[in-house]
Amino acid sequence: MVEINDKLRSWIKEHEIDEVEALVPDMTGNARGKIIPAYRFLKGEGVRLPEAVFMQTVTGEWPDPSLYRTLIHPSDRDMFLRADPGTVCMVPWAEEPTAQIIHDCVNAAGEYHPLAPRTVLRSVLQLYADDGLQPIVAPEVEFYLVEKNTDADYPLRPPVGRSGRPERARQSYSIDAVNEFDPLFEEMYDFAEVMKLDVDTLIHESGAAQMEVNFEHADALSRADQVFLFKRLMREVAMRNDVFATFLAKPMENEPGSSMHIHQSVNDLKTGRNIFEDTDDGKMNSTFRHYIGGLQKYTPAAMIFYAPYVNSYRRLIYGDSAPVNVHWGIDNRTGGLRVPVSASANRRIESRFGGSDVNPYLAIAATLACGYLGMKEKIEPTQPTDQNAREMEQTLPHALEESLICLEQEPAFRQTIGENFSLAYAGIKRREYETFFRVISSWEREYLLLNV
Repeated sequence: MVEINDKLRSWIKEHEIDEVEALVPDMTGNARGKIIPAYRFLKGEGVRLPEAVFMQTVTGEWPDPSLYRTLIHPSDRDMFLRADPGTVCMVPWAEEPTAQIIHDCVNAAGEYHPLAPRTVLRSVLQLYADDGLQPIVAPEVEFYLVEKNTDADYPLRPPVGRSGRPERARQSYSIDAVNEFDPLFEEMYDFAEVMKLDVDTLIHESGAAQMEVNFEHADALSRADQVFLFKRLMREVAMRNDVFATFLAKPMENEPGSSMHIHQSVNDLKTGRNIFEDTDDGKMNSTFRHYIGGLQKYTPAAMIFYAPYVNSYRRLIYGDSAPVNVHWGIDNRTGGLRVPVSASANRRIESRFGGSDVNPYLAIAATLACGYLGMKEKIEPTQPTDQNAREMEQTLPHALEESLICLEQEPAFRQTIGENFSLAYAGIKRREYETFFRVISSWEREYLLLNV
């Protein structure tokens, strides 16, 4: 039997829920799980999934068999799903009253499963908690609206808005360009309110029909949960309005890539004070410097979590605004790390490395792991720059394989994120790359078919 929290039990009864969606974020950051009649869920009989779901690639394949046998029990045993009561919310697009609840994965002894992305973030947060600290983050998530595309051989195109015309020119921060899809975004905000998502602002980014939503600052686990739920919401709203929403990092050849920037600071659990506040004489304090130093040193090892797919590197290499190195500066958007101008009590750093295709749990865990190691090792950062960092040397990995090598060369980072998890994740990414490399592209048929 699984104990159902009294508050959760009351919520389900109060909202007259018919079905419960037990959600588990997988390696891609999408939802796995089961749909259960509410009366069965309230019996506490428990929900299970095979632990092998965390060893599956985005194409539904498996990594090297020897790695699989090392990390997954030979009996292919079940995990037990433990509901997180704080995540319960309605499914606003369901016809019958339906609840969605994010679950943690545990073993028979109640221990968190090490391969679950939510566990990875929890373990990094525990390192901070052991030191009396709590990270505070605010994600910014970009995405594109595109015409429905049912044939993968055809490029994506911007959708037609209320005017009857697709967007052609880039219209950064345009209110009218957002209003082209006003019915869609009205529904997005309505659904977000039902789900109690802390969506702050919506803006039009520089790409055609490219948008960005910002989330309010809060604890890291809740922000990862909210990005996870928002992506699900946004795809559903888009389809209800006869378009697609895509979080692909570089969906169109001649348009900018989409990112997920992560603003981050750290609070003292006893006082609630931001430990990155300036010193009494107004200078940047050493803890903040060391945190930045950790982000600089360990970002190459973390890149596989910021750029998890082959397509991710198209954004980094061919993007108009993607970072190419780990330079940092005050209010400088050209580097990978930006310190926004703010009051001292709100001092924070913005990591600009991640694409919108990241698993939010893993991307947030990775950046917090880098900062944690910087504080522990007292790593001093480089001098800040006020120049165009994109014109400086390119020091980030250029391809998925390079990122995997960087991960393997940083044992301290791997241990912080989880050694077995790192092995599993790298094995999955290698398998995905092999699957991609088997595909013969249209470029090869166009230029090599009769010319070589």
